[in-house]
Amino acid sequence: MKPAIASITDRIRERSHATRSAYLSRVDKLINRPRGSDRMGCANVAHAFAALPANDKLRVVAERAPNIGVVTAYNDMLSAHQPYEGFPAILRDEAHRQGATLQVAGGVPAMCDGVTQGLPGMEMSLFSRDTIAMSTAIALSHDVFDGALLLGVCDKIVPGLLIGALHFGHLPCVFVPAGPMSTGLSNNEKSKVREKFAQGQVGRDELLAAESAAYHGPGTCTFYGTANSNQMLLESMGLHVPGSAFVHPHATLREALTREALRRVLAIGKGAHFQPIGKLVDERTIVNAMVALLATGGSTNHLIHWVAVARAAGILIDWTDFSDLSANVPLLSRVYPNGSADVNQFQAAGGPSFVLRELLAAGCLHPDVATIASGGMAAYGDVPALDGERLVWQRLPAQSRDESVVRLASAPFSETGGLKLLTGKLGRAVIKVSAVPEDRHVVEAPARVFESQEALQVAFKAGELERDFVAVVRFQGPNANGMPELHKLTPPLGVLQGKGFKVALVTDGRMSGASGKVPAAIHVSPEALAGGPLAKVVDGDIIRLDAVHGVLDVLVDDATWAARPVATIRPEAAKDNAHGLGRELFAGMRKNAVSAEEGACTWL
Repeated sequence: MKPAIASITDRIRERSHATRSAYLSRVDKLINRPRGSDRMGCANVAHAFAALPANDKLRVVAERAPNIGVVTAYNDMLSAHQPYEGFPAILRDEAHRQGATLQVAGGVPAMCDGVTQGLPGMEMSLFSRDTIAMSTAIALSHDVFDGALLLGVCDKIVPGLLIGALHFGHLPCVFVPAGPMSTGLSNNEKSKVREKFAQGQVGRDELLAAESAAYHGPGTCTFYGTANSNQMLLESMGLHVPGSAFVHPHATLREALTREALRRVLAIGKGAHFQPIGKLVDERTIVNAMVALLATGGSTNHLIHWVAVARAAGILIDWTDFSDLSANVPLLSRVYPNGSADVNQFQAAGGPSFVLRELLAAGCLHPDVATIASGGMAAYGDVPALDGERLVWQRLPAQSRDESVVRLASAPFSETGGLKLLTGKLGRAVIKVSAVPEDRHVVEAPARVFESQEALQVAFKAGELERDFVAVVRFQGPNANGMPELHKLTPPLGVLQGKGFKVALVTDGRMSGASGKVPAAIHVSPEALAGGPLAKVVDGDIIRLDAVHGVLDVLVDDATWAARPVATIRPEAAKDNAHGLGRELFAGMRKNAVSAEEGACTWL
């Protein structure tokens, strides 16, 4: 291990000692109980298995065969989750072949951020994560399962499933991915059409045609946003069948990997090999996930989500940990938006297996962690293939198959990772620098203050932003309106940057995992609604965003700054945030959410 990474892990372990010990104590208490159908009353058992075929009832009750619960995020609104429709039948068949039983324990909600971008539904997106965690808990609360298979891919779904599973840390758990859609219109071409539309150079018909050519079939969207970052992180944590993340949903190999997931959860549920998820996910595993995120320039959303995941396992991490790791982790891949390749090209070039192999060799990952694979982390450096009908794993070539997409750790794209912590008079924020041109890593310009992304778009269309400026978009934090992604700001700001203006975004909201070339200081904490510094900024203040030195400052003298009043959210905006399209139901979550740096958790 690199000494710096080992040291960061040690400090996380020390910081988390009390909370982790308490968590493991709860896990041990549940592990040592009799199995479900032996422990429960006869009426409980009868209800649990009433719908099973008679031979399955015999297996689970009389023969004490393992009973596996499936928690699925299937719906056919999400292209990434549509393939899950047929997975239960495949898994049930494989369970029978292995002498086990399987029940779909429950479904969890799964919204598509692509559908809700810039719309009121996006204000429920972040909190859907904790809703999914609670739904996972409800599914597993029947407490008759010897293990769980978790079916989910996209943005909040994987973190929610993982948080929920960690609250059942006594169970062996395996995540089952579905894979990306085939390559359509390139992400670069799609972005160009979006920018032309923002300038009025093409109409809605042309824009819809481009979007439909990009998002065109079953599977995950092909850019390296939050959904595909999820898959990379699960591979790095050893929670997937090795190499299963980016195999197409309809590939023959996909069914073989899905069946292997069932075999894996049975294997890790046995005797000396018993590996419940609560013990498998430890401080080292969390650090491995953080490293994998940084080495691939992954989604900024995970600086919130993986803080929450870690907390669910009693582990305390913060943005300083991410930043210090980033200084010691090489950037090994360039996938859109921090490159031109999509995830299919990433997979073809070597994919997660290549990156994890290189990170292990460079001492950036803990190699000695338990995983669902018998070979530990080393198994995740190989790629799956079919030898006839038999699933095998093969070694990758020593060299990258495409050095424009993935590189050796000895010749990285950058010596440091793709994310940076910013601190200063405006609070603490993060920035994804891997996709930002180097000449834009420092921006110093007058502030233009907005209290919604719609207001910025109106100003852009009116021609008011044809100059250097820093857009301050505030009252977008968890407590204000649920912290929506502000991805709709990317096209207008990209257009202005393309015209040669120095522009940047500073916000207490989120950007999509697809945030790219415009420098954006996001997740600013404390948020404006809580009286954070963004609430003091006025038009014309000089803002300095310096991603080189990690600074986010306002160049106002201390006396003036201290005396300046704190702005409050407009009553009509607060009313809009609280009502309509189900937002009323999330009032308690908005009220109880902790800060973004604490994971925006609503259950603490």
